[in-house]
Amino acid sequence: MKLYCDTAVMKEVCSNIQRTVAAKSVNPALEGIYIKSTARGIELCGYDSEVGMTTTISAVSADEGGVVINAKILCDILNKGLPEEKMTLEVDDKNRCLIRSGKASYQIIGIKEENYPDLPYVMGGEPIVLPQKIVKDMIRQVIFAVSLDESKTVHKGVKFEIRDGEITLAALDGYRLAVRHEKIEYQGEPVQFIVPPKTLGELVKLITDDEGFVSVNLDKSKIVFTLNGYSIVSGLFEGDFIDYRRTIPQSFTTEILTDTQDITDSIERASLLITERFRTPIKCEIDAQEGMIRFRSSTAQGNADDEIEAQITGKSTVKGFNSRYFIDALRAVETDRILIKMNPSPVDPACIYPIEGDSFFYMILPVRLPDEQ
Repeated sequence: MKLYCDTAVMKEVCSNIQRTVAAKSVNPALEGIYIKSTARGIELCGYDSEVGMTTTISAVSADEGGVVINAKILCDILNKGLPEEKMTLEVDDKNRCLIRSGKASYQIIGIKEENYPDLPYVMGGEPIVLPQKIVKDMIRQVIFAVSLDESKTVHKGVKFEIRDGEITLAALDGYRLAVRHEKIEYQGEPVQFIVPPKTLGELVKLITDDEGFVSVNLDKSKIVFTLNGYSIVSGLFEGDFIDYRRTIPQSFTTEILTDTQDITDSIERASLLITERFRTPIKCEIDAQEGMIRFRSSTAQGNADDEIEAQITGKSTVKGFNSRYFIDALRAVETDRILIKMNPSPVDPACIYPIEGDSFFYMILPVRLPDEQ
């Protein structure tokens, strides 16, 4: 195999593909990028047995063939070792690879393409087409809430529900819940599936065109996202995602209308003494009479207090929260103002809503304060 291509294009593509290459594997081929010359161009692939990424670039090829090259070595050469705009890759029948650009040349040993596993694929079916910007925003606004609990594999992913012109994404970890809704142009059969966060992380990194679209094909156990010339293939998590809608309180005694940035800044200021070493909940005091929210924390390092004004209706209450969980949700909000609802019970959550519509919903469970234990 012998091919000629643009150095910058190969560099960019291999940089993206490398993220899905196994860092270490019993099969050395999975630590490499599979390069194959075809009539359509040069196909490149990375796969770590969980997530795979493929793309095709234009190139002049003398003949067809394929080879697997260690991803780190190849990317190091592309990033630092090729001085000219064009490069040549030659592979002989013993998988010896010669890479040249200008006066620089490298001879490395490749791996036979037969050692590279086949990627999973999805057969047939009409794709679901989604706007890239909506997909990117929605993933970013829920993915932080996925579970890290190995015993709850299904909750380690993000649940997608697509039906009746609407898409919903949900993630939860037993302490918080994040939900996003958007209207889309979809009138097909209702579908729901749970995607691993690593797959979604790679998808988000490839979204560069706010006007573009993501094409989604899936079956019961696999999914393929296609966008901007790339395809990402992944398995889906199987199992029953909790019916999170049943966990949301239906009525509230306290409602708080506040500026999103103000309350975020206030919690951050009051949390400066909370660290991994000195963990403690932040105390949230809702004063309905004075229209104030006070945040307090106390650790072995000292005390911190802060307060902001807010429009509060209903009863005053005091609760404890994990400050990081609260801040994660607030940072995901894209509206200037939010509505927070809660009840006085120490086990009832804080629920965050938009002022208008239902585009997002965040729920954070309280933490018992030291004086309540």
